[in-house]
Amino acid sequence: MKRPLALSLLLLLPVAAAQTLTLKHDEGTTTLKKDPQRIVVMDEEALGWLAALGLSERVVGLGSTYLSPTDITAGKLKPEVLKRGFYGRAKLNSPAYIGDWQTPNLETILALRPDMIVRLTWQGNQNYDKLSKIAPTVGYQEGAAGFWQKGLRDLARLFGRQTQAEQVIKQVADVNRANARKLLAAGAFKKYSKVVVVAPFAGGSNWLYTNVRLIPDLRALGFKDGLKLKESSLGVGAAISDEALLGLSKDTLVVLFPPGGKYNGAEDFLKTAVGQRLKGQSVVYLPEDFSPYSGPLVSVRNSNEVTRLILENIKP
Repeated sequence: MKRPLALSLLLLLPVAAAQTLTLKHDEGTTTLKKDPQRIVVMDEEALGWLAALGLSERVVGLGSTYLSPTDITAGKLKPEVLKRGFYGRAKLNSPAYIGDWQTPNLETILALRPDMIVRLTWQGNQNYDKLSKIAPTVGYQEGAAGFWQKGLRDLARLFGRQTQAEQVIKQVADVNRANARKLLAAGAFKKYSKVVVVAPFAGGSNWLYTNVRLIPDLRALGFKDGLKLKESSLGVGAAISDEALLGLSKDTLVVLFPPGGKYNGAEDFLKTAVGQRLKGQSVVYLPEDFSPYSGPLVSVRNSNEVTRLILENIKP
């Protein structure tokens, strides 16, 4: 006896549901097939989540604001570029360059036939609708509390790597606890009970990070905020005046955390009157080449390297 078509379709529904997963993210709700093989990441933050899960070899397309034409050959990142900085740690497998978050090359992304697209996002970010027409797209807002943990956990569910995600999150917490004990034993908090993270940009503008970008790791180490702002831009921070910086107390550690590449203004900042005034209570923390601003792999490096810099600063 032939099974009625309607009954056959009904029996197939649970099977189809088991092969897909619906994710609620900061740009909407997206249903994806589980365990996608071809992934486009629009930025280094998204790359960091996949790298932490051991999935970076599936990245077929990478967006970045760091790359220049000299880093690209035949539409792909040069082999020597893939060995540098954060890309070297991520263990990429010759992805195509798809432009930056402002001007992604949609034709290139389409030609890559991705199974999914992952990106960092913020208020006013563009192209979500266009990207979603190419492949299921998920985005996580940088200014949201615990955004990288949520992104990591969501992707882990999609790839069946929940245990690994929890191990990664625990590792970040364990590293911060271990480094907090080192700082406490060395008397770091007696000299600096508070901290600010200042991003000096080339050209002379300075930015205070208040919610993301290194400051959460410093709070996890045991420091209190040395300066609070009433408002922030995109949930990240805001421009900071010279007057505000000059008003910082002596027990406030100033961590200069410049942006990468051509945007790095740390050296010029330290030559200014403000930089000279704060030099004795400042440390300069340089990110890796091509580094995300946040994420599990970055947090571990942040904690270890900043702890080392602080311990060197407080030596007699």
